[in-house]
Amino acid sequence: MEFNNPVFQTLLGLVIFYIGLKMFSGGMKSMGHLEQLEWFLGNPYWMFLGAMICTILWQSSSLTTTAIIGLVASGSLPLPSAIAAILGANVGTTGTIWIAGILVSDGMPTGITKQVALVHTGVNTIMAVALLPLVQPIARFISKF
Repeated sequence: MEFNNPVFQTLLGLVIFYIGLKMFSGGMKSMGHLEQLEWFLGNPYWMFLGAMICTILWQSSSLTTTAIIGLVASGSLPLPSAIAAILGANVGTTGTIWIAGILVSDGMPTGITKQVALVHTGVNTIMAVALLPLVQPIARFISKF
């Protein structure tokens, strides 16, 4: 088997990514209760902003979501804050399309690239703005299951 085969490289990359996410999630679960961050973790609006920034910085909503799940599983992150953080990760992921558009367009995106970026950003932002005030009722509803 040749290591230069793009199919092999893609599959190997996915396996390594999955193993990395599993290790990251395990590490987050073992962190336990984080007293020094309670003011941040307990506030859904701060978690929304933090998840959005983290997703923009590391360009992976999967990594942000894995961190959120790990913190919820460890008991460090309350459900309303986790829901807000997921909404923030969805908005933060729109940064990726803008970066891709800048790289493809050699500057600020134009034409169809700009239109796609605006729709992606607009839909995710509208959804987050509409649902963020409702994280407490959503958390109560989800807790029933």
